[in-house]
Amino acid sequence: MPYPYRKLDAAGIEAIKSLTSPERVKAGPDILPEYCHDEMPEYGVFPPDLYVEAENTGEVSAVMRYGYDHNIPVVVRGAGTGLAGGSTCKYGGIMLSLMRMNRIFPVDRKNQTITCGPGALLLDVQAAAAAEGLFYPPDPGEKTATIGGNVITNAGGMKAVRYGLTRDFVRCMEAVLPDGSIVNFSSNVVKNTTGYDVKDLVIGSEGTLCILTQVTLKLLPAPKCTCTLVMPFPDLEACADMVPKVLDLPFTPTAIEFVERELLEIVERTLNKPFPVPGGGAVLIVMYDASSPGELEAACDAACDAALESGALDCMIADTPERIASVWEVRGAILEGMKADSVSQEECDVVVPRSAIAEYVKAAKRIALSHGIRVEPCGHAGDGNIHTEMLRDSGMSDEEWKTATHASLTELYDLSKRLGGQLSGEHGIGNGRLEFLEPFLGGRMIRLYKSIKLAFDERLVLNPGKIVEYHA
Repeated sequence: MPYPYRKLDAAGIEAIKSLTSPERVKAGPDILPEYCHDEMPEYGVFPPDLYVEAENTGEVSAVMRYGYDHNIPVVVRGAGTGLAGGSTCKYGGIMLSLMRMNRIFPVDRKNQTITCGPGALLLDVQAAAAAEGLFYPPDPGEKTATIGGNVITNAGGMKAVRYGLTRDFVRCMEAVLPDGSIVNFSSNVVKNTTGYDVKDLVIGSEGTLCILTQVTLKLLPAPKCTCTLVMPFPDLEACADMVPKVLDLPFTPTAIEFVERELLEIVERTLNKPFPVPGGGAVLIVMYDASSPGELEAACDAACDAALESGALDCMIADTPERIASVWEVRGAILEGMKADSVSQEECDVVVPRSAIAEYVKAAKRIALSHGIRVEPCGHAGDGNIHTEMLRDSGMSDEEWKTATHASLTELYDLSKRLGGQLSGEHGIGNGRLEFLEPFLGGRMIRLYKSIKLAFDERLVLNPGKIVEYHA
């Protein structure tokens, strides 16, 4: 094992500058504090020894090779929007930013694909596809995230119900291995059974197996029309019971989200963003895409009829860009609202079978309250991914908060497992959920994970201490 890692010295810093450019290398106090953590500093604040901005695959390969040869850890960073503490220099070393590698190539219309660098922003990739009348569906909510971050965490988001996850749209990729080798996983073909499917293995590996340097993504014809329905129900249980009924209809929804009224009121109170539909203890938000107005109308009519027959208090149809935005802007502001309404937050990102959503949410509230924590579950009802947000109020001490959240998380992960769920639906393990992974999966699975890690990175120099941990 390589521990302890070597510390970068002055000669090492000069070597990295010679491999890239002195203007794109920062050390010590010149490194901005934001590069010490991702969107969740609660999962660790770790200053890198060196911050480097790469501009091309050759530079990525050279820096990685230097780290490999000199036993210096390298961690890759995109926009820093991760929610698991995954892109942090836990053992110091080099933080390698890929934000400059943001080129988006022209859309390949014959293959209906788009190729881009890892630093391209999701919103720019989606816009480039839309300009050609095509559609890149994965939408994890944070549109300023990089496409590289989306791929390496297998980002999901609310539209996964209809279109799937990021993995479903990766046609092929170029990557740098921990020893600096440049490799290609698959090519721009629709199917491939040539050997092991390494491409799908590295997607979602959270930057622990290789560094993505270019990706080609599948595109779809853009839907012609879209509509959003808002169905207020008396309580969350009735709201959750509606989900399988929506999925039973002969029209596939694009997204199904649930939000309790209490959470909508937090967003309105803290951010002055009122939800356009009053009433109900919880609301179900259902989006449909369609290829024609007739198809869209049929889907909406069927869903509204089913909702009203199932006890919905109303069924509002948002069919203009302004009305649709008024709904989704509030849904998208939930995380910001909760941050404004609490001292700090902790999140449990489990995914459970859709049939167990109501049972999970009710039990989650009981668990958190038993430990003195306010909890606000919300999430992607269509795929069972429940974001259980725990909020710290001002009266709690640091020790009380730490003890209560740890006890709550332990019980919540046990609950998810009992219900047939998984520990994380889309945010990943990173550093923040590392201690809970082995109890959830068991020792044999962790040994398999470690074998996979060693097959790619036998010197443990790429993003060490994430997903699996080795001890000196």
